[in-house]
Formats: sequence, structure tokens, C-alpha cells
Amino acid sequence: MSLSKKIFHLFSRSLATKNLYITRSLDQSSTPKVLKPNYDYIRFATLELCYNEIVANNVAGNIAEVGVYKGDFAKRMNLLFSDRKLYLFDTFEGFSEEDVKVEQAKKYSSGTQDFSDTSVEGVLAKMPHKSNCIVKKGFFPSTAADVDDFFAFVSLDADLYQPILSGLNFFYPRLQKNGYIFIHDFNNSQYKGARDAVTSFCTENNIGYLPIPDGGGTVIITK
Repeated sequence: MSLSKKIFHLFSRSLATKNLYITRSLDQSSTPKVLKPNYDYIRFATLELCYNEIVANNVAGNIAEVGVYKGDFAKRMNLLFSDRKLYLFDTFEGFSEEDVKVEQAKKYSSGTQDFSDTSVEGVLAKMPHKSNCIVKKGFFPSTAADVDDFFAFVSLDADLYQPILSGLNFFYPRLQKNGYIFIHDFNNSQYKGARDAVTSFCTENNIGYLPIPDGGGTVIITK
């Protein structure tokens, strides 16, 4: 083992005793990194790795996010997929009452979290390629009624059971081969409906999934 690797391992073990971790997992990739280091390294690094696979496999299709909030993840999607349309589905006013009723009835979460401090203008201001963005403001899946498209990558970050399940029902049939769907909050105890939506959909359709240890407990589906 080289001296640099020995130092890396010793430093990693020292940090691990304090529940801090570093990784060299992207060292094997020869593709130049596009995304800068960030607060949710695993989620965003995995996004970039999936993007590289989509490009390597010539996967056609556009991209989308359901549950945009302030656009932090969508911004990185827009940066990576710079030549593709990005559909932005959100009420831009917080949770819909209809979805909250389902959430509370099933005892998944309180549904009282406030995500109304956002706006279409604020989200678009973050986008490096805003001309590619298609804003779909309102209640999902009604806002997708006129969308006739196929997708290479989709992010479902709607938090609640019903919009996540609706997102899977809408996007999975439109997902191209070797495309990916990221579902946030799968392993988040604050939003237990996310896991139920994914497991019920995947069980019914005989689909596998892969959880990753990011800050929000994301799970990945591919085709």
C-alpha cells in the first residue's frame, strides 16, 4: 500500500470515530466532475454518476422533478443535463390539502411542514439553463395531463405518499431503458408514506430498487 493510501486510511478511521466520513469513490471515474462539493455529497455525487451512465448509454429523453421547492436539486439537474428539457412540477405554495388529508388518514406524517416559502421566479433565477425549464405549477398529477414525453432522469421529492405514488405511476412507464428515478425520503422517518409508496409500486410491478445513504434517505429505481 502506498504512503498516500496509508495516510488516507488512517485519516478516514480517525474521522469515523467521530461519525465523520470521507470517500474516494469517484476516483475511479475518468469523467471530469461537473458538480462542486456540497452539503449532501452522496446524493449529488450519485446524481452525477447516473448522468455519466445516461450519457455513456446514449439514453434519450428529457428530465423532470416533482417537488421542486427552492430548486436546489433541480439546479444541479439543469446544469448536468444542459441540452434537455427540465419539467418542474410543484404547487410552489407548499403541500396540497388533498395530499395532506391522505397523509394524515394513513398516519404517515403530520403533513404540517411549511414549504410555501418559494416561488417560480426564485427557482428559475437559480437555473443555469433556464430556457430549458418548463414550469408546471399546480396539483400533480393534474399538471402532467398535457405532457407527452419520455424521460431519462426523474426526481420525486414530493415527501408525501400520494404524489410520490402518482409520480411513479406517471413516470415509470415513460422512463427510457437505462434511465433513473430518484425518490427522496424513502428512509426518512418523518415521511413514512414515501417508503410505502415505493414498496407498494415496486411490489405490484415486480421492480427492484436501491436505497442510498444520503441525508434524505433516497432510493433509486432504474429500468
